[in-house]
Amino acid sequence: MTVNIKTVAQMAGVSVSTVSKIINNYSDISEETRKKVLAVMDEVGYIPSNSTKKTALKKSNLIGVIFAGKLNIDFTHPFFVEVLNSFKKQMGLLGYDLLFFSNEKFHPSGEDYLARCRHYQVDGCMIISGQELEPAIRQLDHSLIPCIGVDLVLSGGNSGYIMSDNFKISAKVVEHFYLNGYREIGYIGSTAHSEISTLREEGLLQALQNWGLVINREWFVHGEDFYEHSGYEAMKLLLAADKLPRAVFAGSDLLAIGAIRALKEQGLRVPGDMAIIGCDDIEASRYVTPPLTTVKQDKDKIGRLAALMLYDLIHSQMHASSVVVEPELVVRESCGNSR
Repeated sequence: MTVNIKTVAQMAGVSVSTVSKIINNYSDISEETRKKVLAVMDEVGYIPSNSTKKTALKKSNLIGVIFAGKLNIDFTHPFFVEVLNSFKKQMGLLGYDLLFFSNEKFHPSGEDYLARCRHYQVDGCMIISGQELEPAIRQLDHSLIPCIGVDLVLSGGNSGYIMSDNFKISAKVVEHFYLNGYREIGYIGSTAHSEISTLREEGLLQALQNWGLVINREWFVHGEDFYEHSGYEAMKLLLAADKLPRAVFAGSDLLAIGAIRALKEQGLRVPGDMAIIGCDDIEASRYVTPPLTTVKQDKDKIGRLAALMLYDLIHSQMHASSVVVEPELVVRESCGNSR
């Protein structure tokens, strides 16, 4: 029997145009229909003669790396740089090179990520969390190209993601504050567009409720990103409150470092007047004054797992999946015992 696109369409119970869209990675097809058609193609051994599917079968040994979002994380962010280094090393051992995609001139009518992935014939993509994600990220996520998200939830049939347990991060922070006598706790986070900042804030609210502590919304302030200058500006906003919290959880170490600078400018002591806990355990957190108590994310493990998961997705050795990595509290001097 001659197998062609019409045969696949008839066996799958869809139109020829639907099969064509799936072959060419269009995003307006349901995941159920996509899987059904691809299963038929595998069953009958149909390989399109002139399509992206055929091109995809030619391995390039290239992995695309995307810093997602209009307000994107970049190479200046110490947490993601360490994750990326670990990812690069593991991918190198697996025989892959990395290709970094720029979005500085990205615009809705221009070439999108999926088109560029097809052009360079990448075997898969690593997508690093940013803020205000472009619609093109979701289009790539739901394409046939395997993707792995870092601190970014992906839901496509060929995608997976990995992140730390953000609720447990917040729970560890509140427990440590409570054990050291702090009951009035605030939060400094990034913008509402940051999924990770939102998760940590929600985790903090839940932990405060679990411990029966008062929640004062005036003590929850936000910067424009995860960097030091945002922590500095956010803390200045917090210092304008009628009453100050005794302790603050900053959603990143960089935010915490900026917050400490703002406190010192006002002649306030850390932790004497306000205790601070950060998140990430970047190298600089050991050397600020006072050294920063923080929640460590295992950056090396996250990078290696991202590489191995993406490799397995590329080689169909695993289905779409998510992995949550256990955080660890690192106690230093920015949160002393208040009693």
